[in-house]
Amino acid sequence: MTTAQSAPAGGYVDSYYSRTLESDAPFETLDGDIDVDVCVVGGGMAGVATALGLAERGKSVALVEARRIGWGASGRNGGFVSAGFSRGLRALIDSVGRDHALELYRLSEEAVRLVRSRAERIGGGVAPIVDGRVTCSWFDDPDGVRREADWLNALTDAGIEVWDREKVRSVWRSPRYFEAMWRPKGFTFHSLNFSRGNARLAAEAGARIFEATPARAIELDAEPRRVHTDSGIIRCDHVVICCSGYIEGLVGRLSRATLPIGTYVVLTEPVGDRLKEIIGLPNGVSDTRFASDYYRPLPDTRILWGGRISRWTDPPRLAETMMRDLKTVYPQLADLKAEVAWPGTMGYATHKMPQIGSLKPGVWYSQGYGGHGMATTTLGGELIASAIAERDERWRLFEPFGLTPVGGPLGAWYAQLVYWGYQTRDAWREIWG
Repeated sequence: MTTAQSAPAGGYVDSYYSRTLESDAPFETLDGDIDVDVCVVGGGMAGVATALGLAERGKSVALVEARRIGWGASGRNGGFVSAGFSRGLRALIDSVGRDHALELYRLSEEAVRLVRSRAERIGGGVAPIVDGRVTCSWFDDPDGVRREADWLNALTDAGIEVWDREKVRSVWRSPRYFEAMWRPKGFTFHSLNFSRGNARLAAEAGARIFEATPARAIELDAEPRRVHTDSGIIRCDHVVICCSGYIEGLVGRLSRATLPIGTYVVLTEPVGDRLKEIIGLPNGVSDTRFASDYYRPLPDTRILWGGRISRWTDPPRLAETMMRDLKTVYPQLADLKAEVAWPGTMGYATHKMPQIGSLKPGVWYSQGYGGHGMATTTLGGELIASAIAERDERWRLFEPFGLTPVGGPLGAWYAQLVYWGYQTRDAWREIWG
């Protein structure tokens, strides 16, 4: 068993995803100065989706990535795709009103469909695409589960089914679970192969994708804008900054509005034939705690298990911690060992919504997708691409969720305290109902 702390051969951290890459062929490194309509800074899914959307709309675009495409959270997550945002729909309605909130939610539903369409175009290593996700109730509250499902179905196109506890425990044989909400329109897949596949689609559409090309400085007020790298300058009419949790001061206002938060995943050794006696379906699973786990079994009977967030982006004894969480849910797997564990860094905003907007004419940003990123990054890419190419104004729906400063290092501690508070609330509810 190993814990991923540094990049192995190929430039990616050791993970299930890097071990199962369909292709490790690198994209080129910038060599010299170039002129394009748009330069995208950051090669996670937010940046890649923006570059693809722009190239499909006929814009000349260059994307620069400091390491590898999908190197960060975009290529290390659980591979879950579903509608919605980290900020729940009830809280979203409270903040911007019902009509505005539902318009945002419908955009996320469209993004899920687009992600699915692109995954099918990419094919190959993105598979298996497993349709359907389930949220298991950690608490004995059948009426509450039914009310939540009915409320969501009345407002959205979710098509949620409520499964009773007997059915749930016949599939996911955990004593921790009660009822569940089956979500047929979500799915799971290979997130790193999807991120790299989107970059290939963008390149096929005419975008220039540069890896190992960190942006060192951006002249935001120049005409044209200039993105400086170690090996050349990109001159452009528009620049789109998509660095999120990895921005590290590149653009001060964006950096000050981003909380880099650690999250974690572990890959187990193969469970073997007994897996089907413990986890009876291949779908992605999460639960109803504020501080929930998420996981899915893989075709080779290993389990991909994720959860936890903290201010520490590379904690010690990570595999042991994650396996302890797994065995709390499935005590039948007390003898199971970890194969590899890895951290990822997500970008969060204090309001738990994506930050999509413009600092000034020709300067765009797309960040803050932590916790719900595989669909919403694609949404952000489409909104900015259509804004630049078609003068589409839908990005303004995200204006209420601005660049609120997060408080520097104290902000990360605040996020940690909030998470500990969530864990305390979960424990209190489990004891007292």
